[in-house]
Amino acid sequence: MIVGRRQFIKTGLAGSVLLSFAGWLNAAGSRQLSDAEREMLAAVVNAMLAGVLPTESRERRRLVTLTVNGVATAVSGLSAATQKEIGELFGLLVIAPARLVLAGVGKPWREASVGEVSEFLQAWRSSRLNLLQSAYGALHDLTFGAWYGRPGSWQAISYPGPPRGYF
Repeated sequence: MIVGRRQFIKTGLAGSVLLSFAGWLNAAGSRQLSDAEREMLAAVVNAMLAGVLPTESRERRRLVTLTVNGVATAVSGLSAATQKEIGELFGLLVIAPARLVLAGVGKPWREASVGEVSEFLQAWRSSRLNLLQSAYGALHDLTFGAWYGRPGSWQAISYPGPPRGYF
């Protein structure tokens, strides 16, 4: 398929407007995660940790919430520039048109199935575009860092914890 000049310009302008809007949403710098960002992260956590999360819904929700809170804590400890980049990523993923175009998820995050979210994550992971691979890497590292940063997860990987007296 050959893209015409007009289509290329239209797509470029639409992308610029979308990125500008996402940047505007996150212009305030370091801040708390919005409810929409928390919903998106909860969907990502549910998909990435599907094999280790319990099936009982109350405990699963509790652990997902703890992990989302851990992601928020991790992001708050990053440099301002990195926080801005992650804020832009989160901002794009919570805007419905961007979510549909970038992730292929047409439903709101709270309604998306684990399978749909897993498909989008796998597509980003194996994308030919380095930008999408990097975005996947950020979501992966934040999610697993928050999960395994909790003492309750250490037993599953036979980690005894930090040496006594270290902290």
